Amino acid sequence: MTFLLRVEDIELAKIVAGQGPVAPEGFEVERTVKTDRRRRHLLRLARSIGLTLLVSTILVFSVELIVRGSLSETLLFFQQPFRPSWTTVILFALLILFFDALLGRAYLALLVVAPAVLLLAFVGHQKSQYLGDPLYPTDFLYARQIIELAPLLVRERPVLAVVLGVSLVAGIALLVTLWRFWRRRFPALPLRARAARLAVALPALLFFGSIMDYATFSWARDRLQIIPMMWDQKENYASNGFAIAFALNVPMAKVKAPEGYSEEAIEAIRKPVGASPSVPPERPDIIVVMSESFWDPTRLPGVTITPDPIANVRAIQSGHVFSPEFGGMTANVEFEALTGFSNAFLPYGSIPYQQYVREPLPSLATFLKTQGYATRAIHPFEGWFWNRSPVYEAFGFDSFMSEENLPPLATRGPLVSDAALTEEIIREADATAEPFFFFAVTLQSHGPYEPNRYTGTTHTVETSASAWAKGSILTFAEGAADADQGLARLIEWAEKRERPTVIAFFGDHLPPLGPVFVETGFMKKPVAERKAPLAKLRAQHETPLVIWSNRKGPVGHLGSISPAFLPLHVLETAGISHPYYTGFLGDMRQRFSVVDRNVLVTQRGMTTPDWGRAKEIDPAIRDFRLLQFDIMFGKRHGAKAFFPETMPGKAVVGTM
Repeated sequence: MTFLLRVEDIELAKIVAGQGPVAPEGFEVERTVKTDRRRRHLLRLARSIGLTLLVSTILVFSVELIVRGSLSETLLFFQQPFRPSWTTVILFALLILFFDALLGRAYLALLVVAPAVLLLAFVGHQKSQYLGDPLYPTDFLYARQIIELAPLLVRERPVLAVVLGVSLVAGIALLVTLWRFWRRRFPALPLRARAARLAVALPALLFFGSIMDYATFSWARDRLQIIPMMWDQKENYASNGFAIAFALNVPMAKVKAPEGYSEEAIEAIRKPVGASPSVPPERPDIIVVMSESFWDPTRLPGVTITPDPIANVRAIQSGHVFSPEFGGMTANVEFEALTGFSNAFLPYGSIPYQQYVREPLPSLATFLKTQGYATRAIHPFEGWFWNRSPVYEAFGFDSFMSEENLPPLATRGPLVSDAALTEEIIREADATAEPFFFFAVTLQSHGPYEPNRYTGTTHTVETSASAWAKGSILTFAEGAADADQGLARLIEWAEKRERPTVIAFFGDHLPPLGPVFVETGFMKKPVAERKAPLAKLRAQHETPLVIWSNRKGPVGHLGSISPAFLPLHVLETAGISHPYYTGFLGDMRQRFSVVDRNVLVTQRGMTTPDWGRAKEIDPAIRDFRLLQFDIMFGKRHGAKAFFPETMPGKAVVGTM
C-alpha cells in the first residue's frame, strides 16, 4: 500500500511539474512493436496490391496481344489515354481478388482466370481470322455446332489440329500440377482476409456489371472512357479492348424499342394499296433453295477454272444477293429470306434463330400455309443445328425433313451431296398433291475447303497461287459445279410439269476460303470488309441469285438485293400478293435495293454508310425498323394490317 501511494505521489508531482505521466515500463516497447506490425501490414498490403495489378497488367496485355495479333496495336491500346486499358487492368485485379476469396489461397485465382480469358482470346482471334467478326457472348449458343463441324476443320488442318490437341492436354496437365502445388505450398487465407477481399471486389464487380448495359447512358462508364460502339463491333473491340467489349455485348439479347415506337407510330405507317392477300386460281408450287456458300469462283483474279463451274446459273442469273454475312452465320441470311425482316435492325452479332424466335413469327410459310399450301423445310443435317427445329415450327412449316427423318442420302466428300438432296426435293414434290412451298438448305459445299476433298474431279485450275490454294480452289469449284448441276436438274424436272412452278436459288454468303482470297489478291485480308466503297462491298458480299418460273422463264435485272427482299420477288413471280411481302416490301424495294446495318443502297446505287448513327434516318427505314420491332418484340399493333394471316380466326384463303 505504501508503494502504491509513493507511485501515485510521484506521478502527481510530475504532473504538477508539467512533466506528464510516465509510461509504465515496457509500454514504449509495445507501442514500437505495434507500429512495426502496422508498417509491415501496410507494406504487405501494398506489395499484394502492386503484385495483383502487375499480374493483371500482364494478363490484359497478353489477351490483347493474342486477339489483335499485333504488338504495335497492343502497345497503342495501353498508351492512348482515351482507351480503357487501365480500367480493364483494375477489372481483372478485382476478378483475381474475388476468386482468391472464394478459393481460399492468394493468387490461386490465376489458375482459373488466366486460362479462361486466354482461351477466349485465342478463340476470338481464330473467329476474327476465319469469319471477320469478333467473339460475342452469343457465339456460345452454337458451340455444339462448332463441335459437330470439328471433323471438317481437322480434315483441312490436320497438323494444326494435332498441335492444338496436344497443347490442350498438356495445358490441362500443367494446370492440375500447378493447382496441387499451389494448395500444398501456400497457406489458406484467414477468414478475415477472404472477407476483406470479398468486401472490396464484389461491390466493384457489381458496379462494373451495372454500367455494361449499352442501351442506357452511364455517367460512370463515360468517365471511364468506355464508349459502346455497337454499330461497329471491330472498332468496339479495338477501342474498348477484348474483355470490356465482350462484356458490353452480354446484354444484346435485350432489344430496345426504337425511338418513337408506339401504337400511333405503327398506325401512321402507310398501308400499301392493292396488296390484300391473294393467290392465282392455279396456285404455283414454290421451291426456294439456299445453297451453302454458293459463289462464283471465277471472280478470283488471276484464276482460270475450266470448264465454267456455274455455267447453268450464269445463263439464267437474275441478279445477286447482298449477304449480310461472310463465311458463315447461315441462319442470319435464312432469317431474312424467310421473314422479310432485316438483321440491320438487330444488335450487332446477334443470331435471331438462337435468341429471338421463341414464339410464332410471320414468315412465307405462315402466309402460304393459310393459302392452302403444304409447307416443308428440308436440310440434310441434324435438326438442332442453328435451332432450326423449333424455329421452323414457329415460322409455320408443317414439317422439317432433317437428318433424323430423311431417308439415307448419298454423300460426296464428307457431306450429303447436292445431287442427292435435289432428287429428294423432286421425290417429295412428286408425292405432294396440294400446292407446296419447299425451303431447302444444302450442305455439300460447307467449308472448310481442304485440297483433295473430292475424288473424280472434273475441273482444272490455273493460278500462280500456292499448291495448297490451288487445291482449295479446285475443291470449292467442284462443289459449286455440283450445286449448279443441282439447279439444272431441278429446272429440267420443273419444265416438264403441268403445274406452275417457281424456283429460287441463291448462295447464303461467300465461302470462307481464307488464304485463297489473299494469295489471289481478291482481298487484302482473309475476311470481308464491312465498311468500304460499294464496288468492294458488292465483290465481297454478293452471291448469285436465280428466280425462275416454268411459265415465264428466268426473272432478270434484279441487281443486288438484300435477302429480306427475296419474299417480294418470289411471290411476285408466283403472282401472289400480300400486304407486307409484296406491299410494304414492294414500296421499300422501290427506294432501296440493300438494307444492311453498315450501308443503305438506293435503286440508283447511292449509298448511306453508317446510317444507324445519324440523328435523322430515312422515314422509310424508320418505318421498316418500327414495324419489325412491333412484330418481333412489341405489341404487334401492325399485325392486322400487314400480317392478317396471323390474327386469331383470320386465316385468309383468297384467289384473284
